[in-house]
Amino acid sequence: MEIGQYPSSSCSKEHQKIYQEWFALADSDGDGRITGPDAIKFFGMSKLSRPDLKQVWAIADSRRQGYLGFPEFVAAMQLVSLAQAGNEITQDSLKRDDLSSLDPPVMEGLDALLAKSKHMVKRVDPEMDGFPQEQSPITNKWFTSKSSKKIPLTAVTSVIDGLKKLYIEKLKPLEVTYKFNDFVSPLLTSSDFDAKPMVMLLGQYSTGKTTFIKHLLRTSYPGAHIGPEPTTDRFVVVMSGSDERTIPGNTIAVQADMPFSGLTTFGTAFLSKFECSQMRHPLLEHITFVDTPGVLSGEKQRTQRSYDFTGVTSWFAAKCDLILLLFDPHKLDISDEFKRVIGSLRGHDDKIRVVLNKADQVDTQQLMRVYGALMWSLGKVLNTPEVSRVYIGSFNDKPVNESAVGPLGKELFEREQDDLLSDLKDIPKKACDRRINEFVKRARAAKIHAYIIGHLKKEMPTMMGKAKTQQRLIDNLQDEFAKVQREHHLPAGDFPYVEHFKEVLSGYSFDKFEKVKPKMVQAVDDMLGYDIPELLQSFRNPYE
Repeated sequence: MEIGQYPSSSCSKEHQKIYQEWFALADSDGDGRITGPDAIKFFGMSKLSRPDLKQVWAIADSRRQGYLGFPEFVAAMQLVSLAQAGNEITQDSLKRDDLSSLDPPVMEGLDALLAKSKHMVKRVDPEMDGFPQEQSPITNKWFTSKSSKKIPLTAVTSVIDGLKKLYIEKLKPLEVTYKFNDFVSPLLTSSDFDAKPMVMLLGQYSTGKTTFIKHLLRTSYPGAHIGPEPTTDRFVVVMSGSDERTIPGNTIAVQADMPFSGLTTFGTAFLSKFECSQMRHPLLEHITFVDTPGVLSGEKQRTQRSYDFTGVTSWFAAKCDLILLLFDPHKLDISDEFKRVIGSLRGHDDKIRVVLNKADQVDTQQLMRVYGALMWSLGKVLNTPEVSRVYIGSFNDKPVNESAVGPLGKELFEREQDDLLSDLKDIPKKACDRRINEFVKRARAAKIHAYIIGHLKKEMPTMMGKAKTQQRLIDNLQDEFAKVQREHHLPAGDFPYVEHFKEVLSGYSFDKFEKVKPKMVQAVDDMLGYDIPELLQSFRNPYE
């Protein structure tokens, strides 16, 4: 089974039709989602024990979204059927070959309910492959409203909906008041919450980034260029689409249903070097790839790019779920630009994986030396006491060069490739947890930002010498950060980069900043302390 795939495709047309009727009945509010309370009512008709149903839900909702769509519902029904036949339910149950011939489970009293509600079953659009579709979320409208008015709790049907509600009601007002979007990160939109997990590939030119994506997709994507010279001269987002096409950067940045509107801040010079490549592919249903231009080295890096390359990589790093740094045995030197790029990934260390690609181009003895040299180079750039996880292999469609690496090397490469693939397989499952993690990180950063801005406003005189005081505060910004840290007992590692902050501050008049509003900060504290744990509690496994 492919990454994150559900077995609705391994279900006969006849059974699909039955499951559509069941799904329409179980989905009490008709939004294309079966939540915990819906499931308790419907799954109870199977007469399975609570521990069995708990396991069924855990496997079907492996992404921990807090609801089941139609493909997940089919998976749940097939698991129920297996359990009724006396089989043990495990993660591997959905990989069985006989799923398509598996009869729907016995649901006591279901026929009577179906007969009653026949007139309520929705007509399914024949163009939709027969699957009931999740409706376009009503949550999109929440973001267009000018005010941060209260959103009814009944409108929240998943963990992600809950995060959107908390963002609009509690975090966004703080971000707008203290201009967080100008200093740190643009305001979030609905598509930022709904976007598929992203994997970014970074590396010097010709380390096999585009080939790596092609290897995973087992086909080339529209607009892909591969060669020994720096061929990918732009940022390319490879994502799922109804047909094969490439969309220019300026177009993609203004599309409301795409999570790339924040890139407009980097200007037209960048957007002309940005494009989206769309194609139909089962893997892209679950993951979006970001292919980047080769990082320049030697003399080349002196020819300046027309846009802020490290700023763009930093923006993508915040959005991505996994960042792959690619090296090859002949390009282990970390250029100044690459060093800056790796530096811009600060705060995202948990997402970084290192890949030593094209490793079959050297023999085993040389590979040991190359590995040692790579670890030494990385140790000087990644300022962490932990050792980075390095995957060694040759990620392309050619067979491993056994004459260079020998049978032992071939086995090593295969095991390393399996490890990396299982890391990628976990991404869709962990996507919801990652969203929560990033949201909490953002809330803490916004709170610290509010304290800094409020402190700078407080230090300003009411009448004379404003310009002089402002310049003094900017020059001694590190000391001002230390004062804020001591006053509010905040961790030093959570404060922003001083140099970048100084740069943005120089364009503002401190006098126009807002003072700290304790109510706003308290609302964010309450959100972190009570609202988010409560949200996770209400959308956990309903059988726990």
